[in-house]
Amino acid sequence: MRLRWLAAEHSPDKQYKSTESYIIYIDYTAKPDELTVKGSSAITDAKGLYFINPDGKDPNKPIQIWTQGETEASSVWFPTIDKNNQKTTSEISMTVQKKYVTLSNGKLVSQKPNADGTRTDTWKMDQPHAPYLFMMAVGDFVITKDTPWKGKEVSYYREKAYAPYAKAIFGHTPEMMTFYSKILGIDYPWVKYSQIVVRDYVSGAMENTTATLHGEMVQKTDRELLDDNHLAESVIAHELFHQWFGDYATCESWSNLTVNESFADYSEYLWLEHKFGKDAADAHHLESLQNYFSFVGYAGDRDLVRFHYRDKEDMFDAVSYQKGGRILNMLRNYVGDDAFFKSLNLYLKNNAYKATESHHLRLAFEEVTGQDMNWFWNQWYFGQGYPELDFNYEYNEAAKTVKVTIKQIQKGDKIFTLPFAIDVYEGGKKTRHKVTVKDKEEAFTFAYSSKPDFVNVDGDKILLAKKTDHRDINTYIFQYKNAPNFLDRREAIEATLRQHTTNAAAREIVIAALKDKYEGLRAMAVSGLKLDNADVKAAALDNVIALAKNDPASVVRAAAVAQLAKLKDQQYAPLFEAALKDKSYAVAGAALAAFNTLNPENAYATAKKLEPEAKGALMSSIAAVYTKKADPADIAFFAKQFETAGGQNAKFNAALQYLAMLSKVDDNAAFTKGLDGIKSFADQLNNGMANNYFINMMQPIVKKKQEQAASASGAAAETAKQQAAYTEKVIAELRAAKTEE
Repeated sequence: MRLRWLAAEHSPDKQYKSTESYIIYIDYTAKPDELTVKGSSAITDAKGLYFINPDGKDPNKPIQIWTQGETEASSVWFPTIDKNNQKTTSEISMTVQKKYVTLSNGKLVSQKPNADGTRTDTWKMDQPHAPYLFMMAVGDFVITKDTPWKGKEVSYYREKAYAPYAKAIFGHTPEMMTFYSKILGIDYPWVKYSQIVVRDYVSGAMENTTATLHGEMVQKTDRELLDDNHLAESVIAHELFHQWFGDYATCESWSNLTVNESFADYSEYLWLEHKFGKDAADAHHLESLQNYFSFVGYAGDRDLVRFHYRDKEDMFDAVSYQKGGRILNMLRNYVGDDAFFKSLNLYLKNNAYKATESHHLRLAFEEVTGQDMNWFWNQWYFGQGYPELDFNYEYNEAAKTVKVTIKQIQKGDKIFTLPFAIDVYEGGKKTRHKVTVKDKEEAFTFAYSSKPDFVNVDGDKILLAKKTDHRDINTYIFQYKNAPNFLDRREAIEATLRQHTTNAAAREIVIAALKDKYEGLRAMAVSGLKLDNADVKAAALDNVIALAKNDPASVVRAAAVAQLAKLKDQQYAPLFEAALKDKSYAVAGAALAAFNTLNPENAYATAKKLEPEAKGALMSSIAAVYTKKADPADIAFFAKQFETAGGQNAKFNAALQYLAMLSKVDDNAAFTKGLDGIKSFADQLNNGMANNYFINMMQPIVKKKQEQAASASGAAAETAKQQAAYTEKVIAELRAAKTEE
């Protein structure tokens, strides 16, 4: 690919002063496939320019070209100072066959037909942006144009097969643009906003200025969207928010990635709260918090702002994303909504089209609030770790006081400063006390008239912390009925589920939770039921049946069907039969799994019929049915699902299903092909945590094959022995790659 850029063909004709303007022309040939470079767990490859199925030989893939500039890969396909503290305008021309559609930054300013039957499209970006945000894409896309936003084009580029679902997936974009513009006090700052979905993308999505590029994770049909649980919506919101935080004001170095990614992560919360309610946002918040804790458990913690790292790619982790988003949630709670959004507005105004660092953000908050915020930044931005808190309560009926003792029990010497609320529920009303913990152990004493029903430490549930709360079940029963937040109700459901087989009052709360206003909590409650307990079954069964048939949320219907399946009772076969026809793949998948417990042969025949139309959870259930049947002929199904899976998450799940089936395969060629494919995928992921999953799945295969070798004879024993040895070899390679990472 040859690009002619405004950049020098020969030596300058004279010495130029810094105040003089001049034009340089460079005749440049990009050779991305000759580049040897390693990506990260977030962006798995870094060669900048990608040609998908360029010769058209793969019937399952379209012909496409697309780019990925972050972190410093744009210089692979055009000459640039490839640093995010650079800002420049751009003009990109692409000559393509007439049947192809192009997309790039800014506006399409011209389309010129050429004598050879091709067409040259020129895209011009008049506002400065960083080189890593430059993009281009070419392919056989259908363009769906939405209602313009204040006269600016809003458009979606999809493959023809998915074009009918463009509005279903992206249709909230104009409303998002309005919402974010309003809360930030700065209108969407660019000339257009387009979103495009491409094949074989090396990340999740990328916020290229005016033209976000998505991987296949958002390429879904209406049926798949029924089970999406706002996943695509969160990704779309995340990338749009980057147009302000990342594109308009850009981190000056990858050390300060937090001013890009932490804000984009938190934007997901903001949108879900606005559009779907605080319960949905808080559920997302909890999932992000758990992801961060999981990451720390595997990889260890690190500072949010890091001036020393092994590789810039290491910055793209759960600290920069999920932890940073939770820190912003605490900051918003501490200063209040008015000051929080005024501070964001000031930060953006002061740093428009500039490169920034986290101190610019601190200064904006200090100017708006009038407070010294160094303590917060030093603790959360320039330090690592999180508090582990232990709560205890002492009631003194004589003095009519309750003493709340809070201990910081995390390892190490770091003591956190933690402002939060303690709510005391007494006599039908709630009294809020704002406190600040600054020591390793502190006690707060509150007076009361009658003994409180419940003392709610961290009443807003905003602390980025692990908490141990020493209180009895009655407080949790009261909590579910009276404390309004999602996390309050969830804590209560967790506690009462632990006692619902033996405690009638706890069981009553679990039954009430089956009708909770938020579908995620209804699903949690129904999934936690112990229907093998006679008392629970008597109290809950009718509710579970009703949820399986009628709940408006597919996640709840699927959970209820799965619960009924545990009873292994043929009387529910008609219900499962009806659920197989549910539009939700999750519900249909749960129904197929239910049939697999009642009648495996019938389930196998049903799976064969459903296979051509199946996706998502239904496809996973088909895989489970085939694995249980263990027919060697079905290995082709697993191989196909793995090879054609779109997006990293889908491919990862397909790989795990493939491994489960490979343990039952005797064909050496099919066995080694499967392991080689999964090993190749693991190499692309470049993720030690993923390697751990694959290793854990492969170890039982080694054991099983060794047992087969010991019990069999002749060729069968030799095949099993070879397969065990080959699996051990792949495990060793995965371990070596994990150690290297």
